[in-house]
Amino acid sequence: MTLLIRPEAEAEIAEAFDYYAAAAEGLGDSFLRAVEACLAAIERSPAQYALAHKNVRRALLRRFPYSVFYVVEQEQIVVLACFHARRDPKQWQRRA
Repeated sequence: MTLLIRPEAEAEIAEAFDYYAAAAEGLGDSFLRAVEACLAAIERSPAQYALAHKNVRRALLRRFPYSVFYVVEQEQIVVLACFHARRDPKQWQRRA
């Protein structure tokens, strides 16, 4: 399966990276590694994560309070959002 990251999700990842990079040296890079590890796990086994809303699944990042929301469509995994745990879930649910 191919992995497609929607522009909104890419922007959220970039925004979180900028925040963590400004907070402490190397923390932004650690965040990106956590995102990459999460995406790799999703690619390996997309059905292993629980359904969060309708057909949208949620994978939690390690060490950071973020979740990756995605859907599996035919031969493609589409990443809808990378959301902080305290954000309003209705924002990513509208993308589903």
